[in-house]
Amino acid sequence: MKSILVHLDASPRSAIRLAIGQSLARRHGAELSVLYGVVPSMLACTWGAAEGMAVAAPMFADIDREQLSRARSTFEAAAVPGERMTWIDGGSTPHLSLTRRAPYADLIVVGQFDSRDPLTGGLPPEHVSATITDTGKPTLIVPCEGAVDDAQPRRIVVGWKPTREAARAVACGLPWLRGATDVHIGSRQEEDSSGPDDAASLKHWLQLHGVTARLHTHPLDSGDAGVRLLALAAHTGADMLVMGCYGHSRAREWVLGGASHTVLNAMSLPVLMAH
Repeated sequence: MKSILVHLDASPRSAIRLAIGQSLARRHGAELSVLYGVVPSMLACTWGAAEGMAVAAPMFADIDREQLSRARSTFEAAAVPGERMTWIDGGSTPHLSLTRRAPYADLIVVGQFDSRDPLTGGLPPEHVSATITDTGKPTLIVPCEGAVDDAQPRRIVVGWKPTREAARAVACGLPWLRGATDVHIGSRQEEDSSGPDDAASLKHWLQLHGVTARLHTHPLDSGDAGVRLLALAAHTGADMLVMGCYGHSRAREWVLGGASHTVLNAMSLPVLMAH
C-alpha cells in the first residue's frame, strides 16, 4: 500500500478520516492525497430550480467558501512537516474527481453517509456505494458516529462466502489481518455440501499469507447477512469488518445488495469493502 486517497468534506468527522489516512500512510510508507469534494450548495438545494435562485446565488457562494475554508483548516491542522500529504480540490463534480484519481490509489478512505450532518456538503446517499463500485478500489468506510481508533485493529470480523467480491475484500484486507490478534470469520456453508468447508479453507489461506491471529469460525444464521455480521462484530468487540460489496443490475441501474446496504446504513465500526 503506497498511495492512499482520503475524501474530505466540511464536517468535523473529516478529521477522523484524515487521521486514519495519516496513520496508514506512516505505517506503510505511503503518500497521502486528500481530495475535498462536496456538491455545490446551489445544486444540493432541493429548491435549486425555483424562481429567484439568481438572487440567492451570492449566499450559496458564501456557504461554499465557508465549507472549503473549514476543510482546508482541517487539512492544514493535520499537516506534519516532512510527510507526503497533498491537497486536491475536487471542484463542483466531487464524484467524478474521485473516480479520476482512484486508479492511482491503493486505498480510498471515505465517511459513512450521514443525512443528519448538514456540514457534509450535500453529498448524495449513494456517494459511498458509488465510490466502491465505480472506482473498483478497496474502500475503507469510517462510521459517522463514535470514537474510531486509528491504530491497527486487533479484532477483525470477516464476512465470507466463496465469491470474487469477498475474496478480493479479504486479499485487500491482508495488511490489517496480518497485524490482528483475533480474526472472526462469519460464513454460511454453501448448499452444495460436497464442496470444501469454506471457513476452513479460508483459515488455511490466511495462514499461508502470514496471518498469525487466532482464527475463529462463526456460522451465520439465515436472514440478513449484514445484520448477522454487525451483531457478530458487536459480540466480539471487533475493531473492523472486512466484506465484499454486492449488488445487481436492474434495468441498467446498479442496485446495492441487501447485506451491503444494511452494513453501510447501520455500521458503527470501520468497514473495508471491495467490489
